[in-house]
Amino acid sequence: MAWKSEMVMSYLTEVEELVESVLADKQQIVDLDGKRNRNREALRALQNSADQTGNVMVCFGNMFIKFPNSRTRDMIRKDQEQLDEEIHKLSNQLKVKVNHLNEAQGKPELKGFNLSPLTQEEMRAINQTLKS
Repeated sequence: MAWKSEMVMSYLTEVEELVESVLADKQQIVDLDGKRNRNREALRALQNSADQTGNVMVCFGNMFIKFPNSRTRDMIRKDQEQLDEEIHKLSNQLKVKVNHLNEAQGKPELKGFNLSPLTQEEMRAINQTLKS
């Protein structure tokens, strides 16, 4: 009897850890996406500003520093690229974790969950095929 209760406890512990891992990744994706949206807003504000060659005030932590407008845009774009890579990496890891969680719970693997969009080259090839 004690052996069965230990097995149940270990199973529930494993499932709970997997769920926590999935939820943590989802929350991290949401947080990174919020930062990406704020960066997008900042880029738009810099593009719409009247003075394209002047300096702008940039907040680093709890400190404001004047930077040239073009350099600030470059920094934000680099940050956007890093955020995109991190979000992409987390979302790929999330797919694997969700499949592992479903496997641990005895559920079937999600169908269509591992789809990826067509690349531009693939789209061009399809369009050329359709035009022919």
